[in-house]
Amino acid sequence: MIIHLGDKINKGAVMMQRQITKIIPNEKVDLPEEEFVSTLVTVIVLFCASGSGIYGSLHSGMTGDHSVLIAKSILDFFTAAIFASSLGYVVSVIAIPQFIVFMLIFLLANVISPFIQPDMILDLQAAGGILMLATGFRMIKVKMFPTADMIPAMLFVMPISWAWGNWILPLM
Repeated sequence: MIIHLGDKINKGAVMMQRQITKIIPNEKVDLPEEEFVSTLVTVIVLFCASGSGIYGSLHSGMTGDHSVLIAKSILDFFTAAIFASSLGYVVSVIAIPQFIVFMLIFLLANVISPFIQPDMILDLQAAGGILMLATGFRMIKVKMFPTADMIPAMLFVMPISWAWGNWILPLM
């Protein structure tokens, strides 16, 4: 928890809600503010840092096949509608950081594709799966994992996987 990304996302979630209430002043959310922010952070992590979104952006940028991103967008539409019923219009604003994150990954995919090995993609998908499992536990309130603080794992998993495959495994 060196980066404390969760705190920054919490502040961003509160700021997003304030901006929405300025535009749409009659919006009433029935949740207490702490639960609202917690749920909103969960939704932000679910949409912006999902393994399928990151993998889909990489795959789309490297191969031109957009099928994973299309499937994710269809699933996200219905998921957003469900969350919007309790969180309100602020859920629609999540599309902005989601677009920025996935577009950056898409644009960087050609740059990093020569360095990517199949095992690195599998490790990325595994880390994304663990992040989504933690998000699911958080959504059903089994355990409140700090999912926003787990997002940097998605950045570091591929370099660590590369180092493991090129430096550690040859020694064994």
